[in-house]
Amino acid sequence: MTQAFQVLIVDDEVNIRNALVTMLAKKGYRVFGAGTGAEALQHLEEARVGLVITDLRMPGMGGLEFLRRLKDKGSDTEVVVMTAFGSIDTAVEAMRLGAYDYLTKPIDRERFGVVVEKALERHTLTSENKQLRDRLETRTRFDQMVGESDAMRGVYALVEMVADSDVAVLLTGESGTGKELVARAIHHKSPRADGPFIAMNCGALPENLFESELFGYEKGAFTGALSTKVGRFELADRGTLLLDEVGELSLKSQVDFLRVLETKEFRRLGGTKLIKVDTRFLAATNRNLEEAVKQGVFREDLYYRLNVVPIRLPPLRERADDVPLLVDRYLSASSAQHHRGPKEVSREAMRLLRLYGWPGNVRQLRNLMERLVVTVKDTTIQPSHLPEEIQVSKEDARTMLITLGTSLEQIERQVIERTLKEVTNHREHAARLLGISLRTLQYKIKEYGIRD
Repeated sequence: MTQAFQVLIVDDEVNIRNALVTMLAKKGYRVFGAGTGAEALQHLEEARVGLVITDLRMPGMGGLEFLRRLKDKGSDTEVVVMTAFGSIDTAVEAMRLGAYDYLTKPIDRERFGVVVEKALERHTLTSENKQLRDRLETRTRFDQMVGESDAMRGVYALVEMVADSDVAVLLTGESGTGKELVARAIHHKSPRADGPFIAMNCGALPENLFESELFGYEKGAFTGALSTKVGRFELADRGTLLLDEVGELSLKSQVDFLRVLETKEFRRLGGTKLIKVDTRFLAATNRNLEEAVKQGVFREDLYYRLNVVPIRLPPLRERADDVPLLVDRYLSASSAQHHRGPKEVSREAMRLLRLYGWPGNVRQLRNLMERLVVTVKDTTIQPSHLPEEIQVSKEDARTMLITLGTSLEQIERQVIERTLKEVTNHREHAARLLGISLRTLQYKIKEYGIRD
């Protein structure tokens, strides 16, 4: 049989633990063993465990304490406790804490098999009900994405078109435009919606940790590998894996990723077993990968493998009509979160919000709305409540006065400096606004000695 969830045996007595692991493995269960409560908690952080069978009497963290910690984390993993003492009081306490059932030692093989089967059936049913509720909540919407502008309608249309396939999608756009939200929408509208959605930020990982995070490792694979760790590829099996900030991968990591992207097979670090996964891959970046390919810092073959269907997320300045919708959404959400009364935005304040360039995009707007909910006592947000950079109208902020007789070189320098300031020194954004390549902009910055 194939089990979607693992079974974890926790017992400090090696012989008993190994015997139970072997017994369940022969029945086709995916089963692992742990010698302590601490080791078991670590395993639960790294794998999808449907059932834990734990001894009550163990050195260090006992079975009851382990059960308390597990339930305090909000885990829906079923727990069966074992005791050699047959103490009804201890069993009742375990059941009160949330245990599914209990077994007494020596273990009765027939009862053991029945309890395991019933506990996993219950966990599967609970998980399916939760997934169904989640899907009903997300099927008719786009995972918190807000917008009715033409630009966003184009994004929604592409999500609908690619969701029911396994085609590779490359999500591009400035930081804060909602690339992960789009990735989640694709996942929730796909046949894989019942499977896991795993996001991995490539930019946050140094090269030497990329392989271990992606592929996982076996116990003893290197110094500090005290237990087996399941990698992101394996965790995303039968689901979706998003590689966020994929443009930050080193060339070596790009080779490793491309190989698995094509074969969907890999080995954990220190392991010999070839693991095959059924995973859909999505990638996101705020970098210009075409330019990165030209510069030789991103592999051309990986770029074309990822960029089968590109979806560009428009910056907020390109969809100003969506600003009132976003303001309303985030004001309401922040008011509820911080237990504040409802707030509205005056007409003039809304005009300024629509005119502002939003270099931090939707993320910046959301954070500002939260700040205003907390710091503004009035029920109506006025222009005076807004940050100084927003109070300056768009026309004033983006207008330059050129004196007659100014050289073209000076004008070009001023335009570049003002554009960089407008987009908070984001060179790729500035290059797009100026209608030139990133390489040309970098040359001009160096030529004019512009400090950004």
